[in-house]
Amino acid sequence: MADSGDVNAEANEKTIVRTWRAWRTVHEMVQDRGYELADTEVKISLDEFKRQYTQADGTVMRTSLKFSARPSPEMIKKYTPPPTPSNPDPQPDVGTIWVEFYNEENLGADQMRKFAKFCAHEHYKTGMLVSNAAVSSSAKKEIAKFAQWTTIEWFLEEDLLINITHHDLVPRHVVLSREEKAALLKRYRLKETQLPRILQRDPVAKYFGMKRGQVVKIIRSSETAGRYASYRLCV
Repeated sequence: MADSGDVNAEANEKTIVRTWRAWRTVHEMVQDRGYELADTEVKISLDEFKRQYTQADGTVMRTSLKFSARPSPEMIKKYTPPPTPSNPDPQPDVGTIWVEFYNEENLGADQMRKFAKFCAHEHYKTGMLVSNAAVSSSAKKEIAKFAQWTTIEWFLEEDLLINITHHDLVPRHVVLSREEKAALLKRYRLKETQLPRILQRDPVAKYFGMKRGQVVKIIRSSETAGRYASYRLCV
């Protein structure tokens, strides 16, 4: 019979590896969206993760996994509307993002409200919550209540164990700026409603934090054409 200490150590090791993989995917996601994260922050080894984020007994300090990141100048430019006579100095649609790994077994309305209030009070444009617990329907309703102050996103940790954008079968996705979207529609004389659609809850759309009305360019390889692009409207 296995010793209880060995069993606990093995369980802790599995938890550490799962959390490290999700933590790494989250950092890659934030970096891929255009936020400022150094590669040294994103690509830490499992051993380094253990040194920084586990206790002496081998348990993960999930409350220590929180972090923030500022949008890069390129991201700010991409998400700033063009000036107009009525709005000569438009403000960007992006700001600092705040990320937390939730540490409780239940994620209901009270917990989501507390997280959203924190993000709004601290002026985080986006708040991202990673949880082992499914989000209740009442918690989802709280997200909408804070939409004018902060965008709240949530992910199940188990869905982040693999970065889907690194999969061989997933082509490269590039979210277009407003100007790029307008140029695309003008070039092909299209209305945006004529574009094929991608749902906001699509895993890749969620990865890039796409909002309704945004267009993503999907670049695929072709044996005959080399590469070709298609476009999807987020709905």
